[in-house]
Amino acid sequence: MREFFLPVVVAGMIAASPLAAQDISVVYLRQDVPPPPTLSNLDPIPGDLGQRGAELALQDNATTGKFMGQNWALEIVTVPEGGDYLAAMQDALAKTDLMLLDAPAEQLTAAADLAPNALLFNVANADNALRDDACRANLLHTLPSRAMKADALMQFFVKRRWTDIAMITGEAPGDVAFADALDRSATKFGLKIGKRKTWAFDADMRRNAAQEVPLFTQDLGDYDVLLVADEANDFARYIPYNTWHPRPVAGAEGLTAHAWDRVVEQWGAAQLQSRFHDLTGRDMQDVDYAAWAAIRTLGEAVTRTKSADTATLRSYILGPDFELAGFKGRPQTFRTWNGQLRQPMPLTSRAALVAQAPLDGFLHQRSELDTLGLDKPESACSAFD
Repeated sequence: MREFFLPVVVAGMIAASPLAAQDISVVYLRQDVPPPPTLSNLDPIPGDLGQRGAELALQDNATTGKFMGQNWALEIVTVPEGGDYLAAMQDALAKTDLMLLDAPAEQLTAAADLAPNALLFNVANADNALRDDACRANLLHTLPSRAMKADALMQFFVKRRWTDIAMITGEAPGDVAFADALDRSATKFGLKIGKRKTWAFDADMRRNAAQEVPLFTQDLGDYDVLLVADEANDFARYIPYNTWHPRPVAGAEGLTAHAWDRVVEQWGAAQLQSRFHDLTGRDMQDVDYAAWAAIRTLGEAVTRTKSADTATLRSYILGPDFELAGFKGRPQTFRTWNGQLRQPMPLTSRAALVAQAPLDGFLHQRSELDTLGLDKPESACSAFD
């Protein structure tokens, strides 16, 4: 009995032993930029925006990873205003080639060119060009582009038959870029933006909105919906209920499109939001979600491939078997032509979920999620070929 029993015990111990340890290190590399001037300080930008989403995802990865022999580590590196982002990138490359990048577009493309064999995730920049002619094969995007936000709004307008559209645009570069995305999206969905004005006020709208906004919007005439392109929400918050004609407002205020919003409660979203709030004491925002999605993407890829090799991970992430359960009702995958994460877009007001794009009836031969953002024929990205 002893001679028979001992090999069985040993075999059982071997079967129950953990897999060979894998050490996976990720760097979150953030460039500090001057905050945009705003008329209101009611919604300050959190100093830990993005990185707390990465921290939550790392906890999620560690929960699964401990059974797989995975040891996850996250380092947050912040480059001060005017600091050398590429030098910080070079230092980070000495530790890992898996990184989350939070920086302006120029730094992102330069960083990607510096590390062609790294696997990088853009978690904070919505610039369409990064998914278009300025794309890089080693740079994936978990934050939705401006085009995705614009398309989500236009689908809602089509469903509601809001065909007469007016627009107010701020003067900041991001405002102009968002207005361009809205124009392009309107054309894509057979709509047209009619009368428009540029917001050039520097007065304190907290005191003057009731007097200034009606006069400012009077010559827009009548319309079904008023779009506001104001990415910093500098003046947009003062537009609803102050327009000359009582009409819905969308874009930067009123009906808005997001990667994530606290009002989303279905599909387990409330549980994710609750865990994030327990960790941070605040609500999850778009960049937090994008950082969470990037780390969870890596966690899923490492678990499925049982590898921490960068090329292996990239191939799996862009392959047909990858899916990310993102708490938004549909599996999320990456576009193979520009590295953008396909994802549903909640359309919300400040208090409720209004709809979630893609809306019913907007079909696509590959995935309805590809009705949001740059589809393959629309993107000039060739790096992924």
